[in-house]
Amino acid sequence: MKTFFASLGMSFAMFSIIPMPRLDWKKENMRYMLCCLPFVGLVIGLVLWLWLLVSRALGFGDVLFAAGLTVLPALISGAVHLDGFADTADALSSHAEPQRKREILKDSHTGAFAVIYLVGWFLLYAAISTELSQNRETIWLIGITHILARSLGALASVCFPGAGETGLLATFRGAAEKKSSAVILFVWIALCIAGMAFLSLLAAGISLLLSLLCLIYTYFMSRRQFGGMSGDIAGYLITASELVLLLGVVISERLLGL
Repeated sequence: MKTFFASLGMSFAMFSIIPMPRLDWKKENMRYMLCCLPFVGLVIGLVLWLWLLVSRALGFGDVLFAAGLTVLPALISGAVHLDGFADTADALSSHAEPQRKREILKDSHTGAFAVIYLVGWFLLYAAISTELSQNRETIWLIGITHILARSLGALASVCFPGAGETGLLATFRGAAEKKSSAVILFVWIALCIAGMAFLSLLAAGISLLLSLLCLIYTYFMSRRQFGGMSGDIAGYLITASELVLLLGVVISERLLGL
């Protein structure tokens, strides 16, 4: 239990701006760190539910409501996954050899394509969010998408071939118990889909399909373009999944006539 809480604290310290007690960054404490990543999505979901209550109480319009749905998750996560998304997009846009792409991932400079992709992501996420209904069921579905996206990113980080033996992800992978971590993350994904099914069977089915497509794409893209997974590619997967899963919720609402 002590190891679990240490891993939980380290996950929040690494993947959010929520203050955590000082912890020893040793292998034992990082054992379940990636498995605890979905808990950050759970906190984001709770914050978005509070944002819904505030928006309804103050009569906010669709645009302001959508702005909150777009910005709050990025603020809570410290934009750590967006950073990986931008770096990966920049590397992919270079059309260089895998070795050069890996060098671009490590480059601290922000390239033009990184900015273009980030701006496009924020515009799309905000625009799609304006199509959502301001009701409790919808915000719960959106909250689950943040848990699911992080579960997918953590699962890919644990199970997909790595790009090397150095870097933060390699450290986390080395500390994790791969079999038990994979089982826990599959349970997270199953719980997310079950929660969505309780709210909307159609949304659950669409989200499951989109999740599988995101994982398949990331598996082949990471191996072909970079020689394996890295922390930046995991951030790319999480960020892209958040966008496509949001679109899936909107599509399900439209098909159901909500």
